[in-house]
Amino acid sequence: MCLRTVSLAASVVLCIPGILAQTTTAPHPAHRSSPAAKPGVGDSLDYTPPLADLSPALRRSAVAAAMRKVADWQLERAQPYFNKDWTFAALYDGFMAAAHSLHEPRYEQAMLEMGNKFNWTTGPRQTVADDQAIAQTYLGLYFDYHQPRMIIPTQQQFDTLKTQPDNPAKPVWWWCDALFMAPPVWARLYGATHDISYLNYMDHEWWITSDLLYDTNEHLFSRDATYLNKHEANGKKLFWSRGNGWVMAGLARVLEQMPPNYPTRPKYVKQFRQMAARIAQIQSPDGLWRPGLLDAKAYPLPEVSGSAFFIYAIAWGINHHILKRSEYLPVVEKGWKGLLRHAYVTGRLGCIQPVGAAPGAYKPTSSYVYGVGAFLLAGSQVLELSKK
Repeated sequence: MCLRTVSLAASVVLCIPGILAQTTTAPHPAHRSSPAAKPGVGDSLDYTPPLADLSPALRRSAVAAAMRKVADWQLERAQPYFNKDWTFAALYDGFMAAAHSLHEPRYEQAMLEMGNKFNWTTGPRQTVADDQAIAQTYLGLYFDYHQPRMIIPTQQQFDTLKTQPDNPAKPVWWWCDALFMAPPVWARLYGATHDISYLNYMDHEWWITSDLLYDTNEHLFSRDATYLNKHEANGKKLFWSRGNGWVMAGLARVLEQMPPNYPTRPKYVKQFRQMAARIAQIQSPDGLWRPGLLDAKAYPLPEVSGSAFFIYAIAWGINHHILKRSEYLPVVEKGWKGLLRHAYVTGRLGCIQPVGAAPGAYKPTSSYVYGVGAFLLAGSQVLELSKK
């Protein structure tokens, strides 16, 4: 197998025997960091360890064993490098979900130590969703402990943000994965304070982004406006697996806090169901999804971080009676089995694409913290399904 990346202006060419898949990537936005260079975010191995012997059965003991194996490996490796970036923020969400679903205090204790270390503040770029994502965990801990210090910095920051006027030339959340990073923080602030202005701000900005990036025919999101007219080698539009996984996870986490009678809640439910139906339709035989969603043959490996977020969101939808169990449980079963095929005997979770903005190259052993966070979120909802 030949997988080669060639830089030609802004193009990335993946060379695979018999396939020439060309995608065009946008320049990395100037205001966003490159966390792949930061210690502890992730790496790849030059050798392939044996796979873990994990049962894919949707039994509580089996799901819990898989979650613990991956979580314990990641916690030991990552804790010395905890930071405020979005990469780690997704991992923190996973640890919180694992702590609750497994009744494992060690994971939540690690999150408490993290919050205290950072004095419950978000990242330095207060207007950028990447640096706001960590507040999801702060608010989750607030729901458990009700200590105002856990949310006061975020509340003060967001009180300022919600008074700022829109810039018609550039939405607040102009890239699709931002819909996981920021909107759930606004929704959780509403859940913590019952101040509807947080939810109203989130609602206003969500639909600006959706109107720009959501394809109402394909029921998928473009990564950002520069991808609206980019296509895969097979001629279909380019839709990034991980970006759409983050959107579906964001929808689930927003709906979790949104009251049943909120005026636009039906729009979120409709979009969630549309995306779930499309994602289920293009699930690969191995249970997972490729980096480019509409040209699976162009990519030799599945992508675990996007796939895990899809499984999390769909299992959440079943558990919350938004998706039909009879229709979507097979998707979850196949997907969870597929995820476990990328857990190694050490607990490393592989096949996770490094930080990027479009489908790209990686190894079977590539492991990054946000993919582990997605896996633990998925496991928490699969565990809930197993009880039923």
